[in-house]
Amino acid sequence: MRAALWLLALFAVAAAVALFAGNNQGTITVFWPPWRVDLSLNLVLVILLAAFVLLHLALRGLAALFSLPTQARQWRLQQKERMLHSALLDAMVQLLSGRFSRARKAAQAALVQEKTLAALGASLPQSQQVRVLSHLLAAESAQALQDRPARDAHLQQALNESVERNVLASPETREGVQLRAARWALEDHDPAGALTRLEELPQGVQRRTLALRIRLKAARQDGRTLEALETARLLAKHRAFSDGAAQSIVRGLATELLSGAHDPAQLLRAWAELDAAEREMPEVAIHAAQRMVALRGDLSLARGWLLPAWERMVSQPRGLGDTLRVKMARALEAGLDSVDADWLARIETAQRNNPRDPNLQYLAGMACMKRQLWGKAQQLLMQAGLGLQDTELYRRAWLALAELAETRGDEEQAAAAWKRAAQTEKA
Repeated sequence: MRAALWLLALFAVAAAVALFAGNNQGTITVFWPPWRVDLSLNLVLVILLAAFVLLHLALRGLAALFSLPTQARQWRLQQKERMLHSALLDAMVQLLSGRFSRARKAAQAALVQEKTLAALGASLPQSQQVRVLSHLLAAESAQALQDRPARDAHLQQALNESVERNVLASPETREGVQLRAARWALEDHDPAGALTRLEELPQGVQRRTLALRIRLKAARQDGRTLEALETARLLAKHRAFSDGAAQSIVRGLATELLSGAHDPAQLLRAWAELDAAEREMPEVAIHAAQRMVALRGDLSLARGWLLPAWERMVSQPRGLGDTLRVKMARALEAGLDSVDADWLARIETAQRNNPRDPNLQYLAGMACMKRQLWGKAQQLLMQAGLGLQDTELYRRAWLALAELAETRGDEEQAAAAWKRAAQTEKA
């Protein structure tokens, strides 16, 4: 369609020229004493058009001739700029491929090319980012080569280049350099240095997932369990881990925080630092109760901590694993001397509802023994002794049976129980 329109326009121009020039009788007379020249108007128009074209071409030729030095300079600068970007890309590729010496050389070559361009008066709009990235790549390569002096030198230069005079040019560039510095400190087993680097970042940057991951590792290495736990909570909130992984990390840190308590008061403070969801974790509650038993603290308080885990174990027989059920029994056994009627009723009800559970049989038997219910205690402990899988509970069950037999004066049964307990110790 466009070609047809151009063809119609061309025919229209040709027709107009033919109409104008075909019957044009006009003449132009030029007097140049002693000559007189008569020219047709059509010829004069053609000559003027030709003169204009020749003049235009001549001016363009002169302009091209005079611009040759400028074009040559631009070409040289363009070549150097291409070499700069090529060296920068080569540094990245070499670093990713594990050729750290070549990566550092390529980064240094990029810096040299950038300085050459600056000396020639060429100002690249991204020159600052190029310098910072080149120094960062050189520092990364030096870190991989364990050349810490070179790494620190390039790191400082990258930090200096990331800030213009009086103005922070690109905050993302500086933040990236500081995050890499924190990671390098972590790799050098300097968690305090990594945390210091992170503290230098703005508050918004400190809450980014990458910064939180570094903080979590640094806090764990530096023994700051509470700070690590708070960081893990933020990471779980940001969906940085899967639900299972986040729960496992938080559970481990909560347990570690409780293990760091060396007296009941510290244990209470550590327990108060935990969230409600963390306190309801069976592993955390059982570990807290065990620590309270080990520290000779308030066992009634420890039983209160165990209550959610106990209800879960009773309502869901498979809700807790065998290991946790054994730990639960040990923690409750330690406080049977001071256990109240409510807990005795809970233990008895749970044992009746789950008559084949050896852990509940053992716990109920020991409770009956503490209350001097010898017959029921013997029955329950005998059943537990035949089904317990945990070696320690098995040994304690037979020791208790041996004591009960001696109390009744049954030396033969006591000897058999002592023998079973001794065989467990040898095993």
